Amino acid sequence: MNILVLNGSPKGNASATLHTALYLEALHPEHHFEYLPVGVRIKGYEKDFSPARAALERADLLLFCYPVYTFLAPYQLHRFVELVKASGVDLTGKFASQITTSKHFYDVTAHRWVEENCFDLGMKVVRGLSADMEDLLSAEGRRQARDFFDQLMFTCGHGLFVTPPPAAPGTPRPDYRACLADTPKSGEKDVVIVTDSTPGDEGLAAMIADFRAALPYKSRVVDLREFPFAGGCLGCMNCAVTGKCVYKDGFDDFLRGTIQTADAFVYAFAVRGHSAGARFKCFDDRQFCNGHRTVTRGTPVAYLIRGDYRYEPNLRMVVEARAEVGGNYLAGVATDEGDTAADVAALAENLAFALDKKLTRPANFYGVGGMKIFRDLIYVMQGFMKADHKFYKAHGIYDFPQKQKKRILQMKLVGALLAVPAVQKKAKGKMTEAMVGPYRKVVEAARTAQQKEEKEK
Repeated sequence: MNILVLNGSPKGNASATLHTALYLEALHPEHHFEYLPVGVRIKGYEKDFSPARAALERADLLLFCYPVYTFLAPYQLHRFVELVKASGVDLTGKFASQITTSKHFYDVTAHRWVEENCFDLGMKVVRGLSADMEDLLSAEGRRQARDFFDQLMFTCGHGLFVTPPPAAPGTPRPDYRACLADTPKSGEKDVVIVTDSTPGDEGLAAMIADFRAALPYKSRVVDLREFPFAGGCLGCMNCAVTGKCVYKDGFDDFLRGTIQTADAFVYAFAVRGHSAGARFKCFDDRQFCNGHRTVTRGTPVAYLIRGDYRYEPNLRMVVEARAEVGGNYLAGVATDEGDTAADVAALAENLAFALDKKLTRPANFYGVGGMKIFRDLIYVMQGFMKADHKFYKAHGIYDFPQKQKKRILQMKLVGALLAVPAVQKKAKGKMTEAMVGPYRKVVEAARTAQQKEEKEK
């Protein structure tokens, strides 16, 4: 079989992920492996796609090989997928799978994004390998890599392939037209709208215009098309040591001085290839100059999205998860799929309400699970990621359960008592009441306070 490895790592041949593919190649001389250095040659492919096209046409199987960057594949691979689609190369019926390395922080959304785009190209998708960064160094990790490849070859010959999700109907709809009256503005809050709206995207531009009209606070628009990105994140970790990006395009200052100073963030984009598009992905990846620090925690966010968002479950997960992990209050998402004017106006009201009330909510599984991965990673790497370690200590993110010594002792005592038959008998039927007792007190205190407030009126 002709296997084309799409190396999406910006580290090129120095990629840890790539070495899993090299390991499998060494074990399987019966297959022909070809490598396309997407991560380091993306600018070249933008100028001349013909070498990539020829390699794609020769392949029987495309093996996407990349590290997971901020919920998805790196910008460089993101951009390559855009070029593949724009080229019109026919990949119908070819096989596709993937190998990633990460600490499993949202590897699932990265894999689904690759799968979705392969489905768009008419490919047969086989579930990929999501490995830890160090798996190849262990006997168990190497065994799992071998198992993956054996299953991959078997599936290519026999099925069963990943089931495609329901596709959007693709029914064209007219561009939204701005129609909302301008609301008086207060200068007490600064709301920044980050977009990459193209000049011809009148629908998204109108949504932004109406949102600004309905918002009772002054707002400003930052167009990512106007920033001179020197390139996508290189994964070089220079910022972990110095706090500065190795690029000299000024992104660090742009991010921290133009965007992160705002009281609220609004992201406005059109759905492209099951995401916000490559330019937004470059913007997201380059924010690694802040390391793993949730420096905007508490700042509310909102989204204006043009496109079939309701048919994008993976993108919806990414939008929610970004807010949850970052500790940002998600005020909502307005799209152009229904009553756009009403939704845009409601989003403006919701964001203003979140700002006025300083709303917060407890993190759900997306936020808790994501931050526990980061917590453990930074604790182990504290000697290298010093800025992250200092931030995590200062903000109480090192919430290891073994620190809850009093609670652990209490549970041991309860367990010891309940092991006594006489205590078991006496406690029967009373455990639930004992557990709910403190909550009853909270409710009663709230009622008492409310009654007191009403009497004082």
